[in-house]
Amino acid sequence: MNCDLKRTDQRQAGIIALLILMTSLGVFPLDVILPSFPALAEHFQTSTTRIAFSLSIFAMGFAFSQIAIGPLSDRFGRRKLLLAGLGLAVSGAIGCTMAQDFSSFLTFRLVQAIGCGCFVLANAIIQDLFFGTQRRQLRILMVSISGICISVSPLIGTMLQTVAGWTASFHVFAALGVVTIWLARKLMDQDSISSSSINVGWSDRFGPCMKLRFIGMSLLSAIAFASHFSFIVISPLFFLEKLGFTSMEFAFSLLCYSLAYVGGGYAASRLGRVTSVHVQMTAGLTLILGSGTAIILMPETWQLSFASILVPAIFCTAGASILRPAATSEALDLSEQSAGTASSLLNTTVFIIGGVVSAFVSNSSHQLLQTLGWTFVLMGASGVLLLNALAFLARRAPPSSL
Repeated sequence: MNCDLKRTDQRQAGIIALLILMTSLGVFPLDVILPSFPALAEHFQTSTTRIAFSLSIFAMGFAFSQIAIGPLSDRFGRRKLLLAGLGLAVSGAIGCTMAQDFSSFLTFRLVQAIGCGCFVLANAIIQDLFFGTQRRQLRILMVSISGICISVSPLIGTMLQTVAGWTASFHVFAALGVVTIWLARKLMDQDSISSSSINVGWSDRFGPCMKLRFIGMSLLSAIAFASHFSFIVISPLFFLEKLGFTSMEFAFSLLCYSLAYVGGGYAASRLGRVTSVHVQMTAGLTLILGSGTAIILMPETWQLSFASILVPAIFCTAGASILRPAATSEALDLSEQSAGTASSLLNTTVFIIGGVVSAFVSNSSHQLLQTLGWTFVLMGASGVLLLNALAFLARRAPPSSL
């Protein structure tokens, strides 16, 4: 009996390690190349703005690939789809290092993005194997880890760029991808990771995801992601170009930014114990809205300094770290029998909106800081209106209709 429990605990710990790897690899290809913007622009004879835009293309490719991966994993199991996606992502990363021109580079980045769509299965695996408070705590952990990885990746990227050039980050991704493939093959059992209802029809599988509450919670999760992702995409334009930071100074700036994820994750855990989900999400949206308002009202003489850029971004991202796990859990708890499909649709919404919003912000080069501020305000205000509209409808309609 004790041996069985010990093996169960070890397997659960291994699954959590796999989830951490999947979460880390999900953001690694977006952020580790940020310090390499100038080197990539020089290598492919293009502008850093186009390199920044390629991140938005990656995010949108990542989003669309999930449309197929999630539902297919409900039907055929998580393991097959995860292994296939990892293989494609590794192939795309290696292809990027061999690209001869910017068009080829974009093509291989898209291949890598399509493969990375398999990381949507992390949410489905949590839904399959964990329950209640454990689910919410794991999602808070994953958001915090993804945020820390976002912040640490540029420092890693700077070191890799210094030692071996821009291709090094793609080689490291490929190596970590191979390790993840090995771990998934060892730990994941096809039947236990699959949805508990393989014979559910396609219409029933998508049915819960068409409910108003699921759509609303997915949009709130997307608002959280779009807010902080917009800052991440344009951060090299602020720090490297406009403020003239070195790559190392830029990397250490984002290390300061990682405090937002740590603080947001801690606040989310504490709020989850003492307040309702509605209050948690309201707190997160208030921080996003407040940070945008601070940027807009900031005196002109303060603009484009280290503090004027980073401090509001930290508060915005702390808000996103509180909002996103709560909204994600609320959405996925509506779809117990189709966790892959639900995760797929939720993450597709998140990355499409994040990609579109960040692309808009990154192309507003003349009023970059003000555009970022108004983006935070729009995201926060829209979220507050949506959250309260859902609460109003819940009081007026039967729960099953939402």
